[in-house]
Amino acid sequence: MTSFADIGKKEALRRLYEGSGFKPTAPSAHKVLLEGVDFNLIYFPLKHLGHKAVTAVTGELLSQLRHPGCLSVVLGVSSKLDYPQIEELWSGITAAAKEYGYKNASLDLQPSENGLCISVAASGSRSKLTEVSRPQPQSKDLLCVSGRLGAAYLGMRVMERELERFDKGESDRKELEQYKMLVGAYLKPELDPELVTKLEEAEIIPSAGCLITHGLADAVKRIAEETGLGAKVYADRIPFEGNSFELGRKLDIDPVSAAMNGGEDYQILFTVPILKLDRFRHDFQTFDIIGHLAQPEVGTVLVTPEGVELPLRAQGWKEEE
Repeated sequence: MTSFADIGKKEALRRLYEGSGFKPTAPSAHKVLLEGVDFNLIYFPLKHLGHKAVTAVTGELLSQLRHPGCLSVVLGVSSKLDYPQIEELWSGITAAAKEYGYKNASLDLQPSENGLCISVAASGSRSKLTEVSRPQPQSKDLLCVSGRLGAAYLGMRVMERELERFDKGESDRKELEQYKMLVGAYLKPELDPELVTKLEEAEIIPSAGCLITHGLADAVKRIAEETGLGAKVYADRIPFEGNSFELGRKLDIDPVSAAMNGGEDYQILFTVPILKLDRFRHDFQTFDIIGHLAQPEVGTVLVTPEGVELPLRAQGWKEEE
């Protein structure tokens, strides 16, 4: 019997598509969030949850250099949720939809026996400039990330610790305040709604891009697969929230590992032609340059401060031989 552990998610999908007569496409973005898997309603504010769901699909559009157009939401609602709670969730969804510039948003409600389910789909369009001017990916294109990594995973761990303390009657909320930036990265990630427009105005068209949803390692491997090239990420260039290492020591979690495999950061990873370096640094100062594409034989590697190259490992991928 072949197990998912043997082949990994990516290889499983390749095999399922093989011989089906269909090919994977990405003209739009789709995300399903499940209670008990993706969020815990005991501590997750419903308005923030709605905003996060929209950010998740919008990030996919922005990484594809698409301007958001239409948003479609289906909520699976269990009997434990009343109308005011769904109204609060919808208010977070519509606030995010307006923030990101969607023209239309639709909603449907379905019954659910297994808690709250949020299904969000989004579509958008590229400008003619992007369609015509997008360059071919090249070795030495820069790997650029839009924000701090590993923060969402560490923030989630803070919330889980606080829940455990609450259950024991020991809650004092000091840790929530101390690490509020990390908690905020988990509960309400933010993206720049004008990102694609700014890139177009600066005439900087990334050669490839993806949304970081399951850790940086997964995102870099996706870029490598899409471009057919290798990639090098430098550990000492990965951006972290200020107190990530302090919390990491407390929880016995390596912040680099959290960044590489933690997930839910919802930051964007672009590959930018090296000839655009000076303009990109000047106009997009919130981005960090963390590495570059390389020749295919390099593979995907993490370069330590000592110069050691470690093959990237990512959830859902078959381990490299």
